[in-house]
Amino acid sequence: MAGGPVRPEQPLGPEQLEAAWRRGELVALAGPQEQQALALALGAAGVRTLDQLAERWGAGVVLGSGGSRGPGGRRWCLQPLAHLEASAAATGRWLEGIGLDPAACVHLNPLPSHHVSGLLPWLRSRRWGCAHRQISSALMRQPQALAAHLPIATQSPALLSLVPTQLARLLADPAGLAWLQRLAVIWVGGAPLPPALAQKARQAGLRLAPCYGATETAAMVAALDPEAFLAGAVGCGPPLEGVELRLAAQQGALEMRCCRLSPGYLGAGVLQPLPLAAGGWWRSGDAARLGGAGLQVLGRLDGAIHSGGETVFPEQLEARLRALAASTNLPLREVLLLAVDDPLWGQRLVALVRAQPAAHGPALLAQLQAAVAAWPPAERPRTWQLCTTLAPTALGKWPRARWQRWLESLEAGDDPIACHPRNDHPE
Repeated sequence: MAGGPVRPEQPLGPEQLEAAWRRGELVALAGPQEQQALALALGAAGVRTLDQLAERWGAGVVLGSGGSRGPGGRRWCLQPLAHLEASAAATGRWLEGIGLDPAACVHLNPLPSHHVSGLLPWLRSRRWGCAHRQISSALMRQPQALAAHLPIATQSPALLSLVPTQLARLLADPAGLAWLQRLAVIWVGGAPLPPALAQKARQAGLRLAPCYGATETAAMVAALDPEAFLAGAVGCGPPLEGVELRLAAQQGALEMRCCRLSPGYLGAGVLQPLPLAAGGWWRSGDAARLGGAGLQVLGRLDGAIHSGGETVFPEQLEARLRALAASTNLPLREVLLLAVDDPLWGQRLVALVRAQPAAHGPALLAQLQAAVAAWPPAERPRTWQLCTTLAPTALGKWPRARWQRWLESLEAGDDPIACHPRNDHPE
């Protein structure tokens, strides 16, 4: 298992992680580019901080939280092993609920172990007693080689956890599509699933299970049955066993309660308790709806903008733009909507756009502007900027604060390339 530091410098594999847990140790994991941030979180005491926390919470991990960044950057989340085990058990019962025996499955894992979404597949396999196969990021970018190197056996149901960018890459290649069609369950999470991509997967008969979770909840707390997905259901399905979901009265923020909420965030060697409302409810930072089909996530509240008295979720508009481009064959590669202050509107949107290779960028901008001319004013970008380096992380997440700085430098007349946002998880 590739990963980050153990105590905290050494890279570790499954055997080392198992050994550390048997000794009752707390292990800190981070990607290569986040070692310094992790060291700051551990504080001057370093390993002694982990030892002290382990005395209170037992064996476990400290992981970067992909969905919550405070003003100081990434938050470092403590998760005891007991919480990770409870998450694995709940996912196993979800599988049983859709007619699969977890012990008979093969769990494929293309995600890095320093993320909860990459750590849990191995830990689930460990608990269920099933096979686990790690897939390198390089192989995931080569669908034909992937299909040849890792054929899917029909006698063992294969499970896969993906992010939407990985799904889109495989789905675009005939060999990747054929490989995906042999999988029993494809959990898709970590970032919003674009409606156009979901529809394409549905038409191909892929057994997608869109899901929702966070480092703070030790991964999945809701997942949609693949049969429901194929029948046209949208969203992330009902909560898993042991999880309660509700919406806060203010802004419709998603709140959850379960036995596996993180004890808190580590910063400068001090554990700050997870902020909980009365009754033990944790607010995720996502706006959502709860209905008969379960959970539907609308977007990040910290990414929402208020324009002309309207609340606008840029992620939803980005999905609409991608779907529009796909339906009209516009050569759009990436799009990101950011907010800028406006004296009349409060905030207005700016669109960063990356064109497909060999496409004429200015022509694409003009086509996009014409395509959204009938959108409500608050949803129409005020300006459009070409950005040849625009890309999410390898896990499909957008470091919006960094791209916001890129935009600010551009508007200030500086060289935006000089402050190009660092990709935490390069492809």
